[in-house]
Amino acid sequence: MNAVNAPGTADRVLVIDDDPGIRRLLISALEFAGFDVDVACDLSEALAQVAHQPPDVIVLDVMLPGADGFEILQLLRARAIDVPVLFLTARDSVEDRVRGLHLGGDDYVTKPFSVVEVGARLQALLRRARSGAPVAEETRLRCGDLKLDDLAHEVRRADRLIELSPTEYRLLHYLMSHQGQVLSRAQILEAVWQYDFGGDSVVVERFVSNLRRKIDHGRTPLLHTVRGVGYVLREQSGT
Repeated sequence: MNAVNAPGTADRVLVIDDDPGIRRLLISALEFAGFDVDVACDLSEALAQVAHQPPDVIVLDVMLPGADGFEILQLLRARAIDVPVLFLTARDSVEDRVRGLHLGGDDYVTKPFSVVEVGARLQALLRRARSGAPVAEETRLRCGDLKLDDLAHEVRRADRLIELSPTEYRLLHYLMSHQGQVLSRAQILEAVWQYDFGGDSVVVERFVSNLRRKIDHGRTPLLHTVRGVGYVLREQSGT
């Protein structure tokens, strides 16, 4: 359900937060940045807004009355609503960040946050969502028994289908397109998240962890960490 707006049409962001002060702050800042903004304070309002006016991107608070942000995200993904989601999380709440990324969130900012950063991250998420998969010379990529078919949008290891979120797929595509090459966190942020303002490398670490858990679990590892440098996809870890 990713939207592609006509030229000159503002991107629509849905802010889901029960704090009136934060809603007012985000409405003011995001409208000033050129977004059309809708708001919701709980699950029922969020679903009603999505049905009435599908957003291009969502800002979702973790702590909400009734169903929390994680439950809302699961319901949205279950309904094939795959627009980018930016979580708002409590300061230093590592558990919130990890869980949100595991469930299919695309990024997060911690409270208290900079509205300028929120706007910049939303623009980066939208650019990434609309740019599609990274362009490769081959539509089928392979590393050992790991195969990515870009035409079918499928990933398999030893013929077992692996379910990936859109961001995990894009990350794997980038790694497979550069297999054997050690990629820094900054390179990955720029290529996969399109951050050009010093994005948080913890996002990369969490998504690499998610991806490793899905493609390497119970098998010979293909995704390796090069300490102090970055990550590499290859059949053997090397030295």
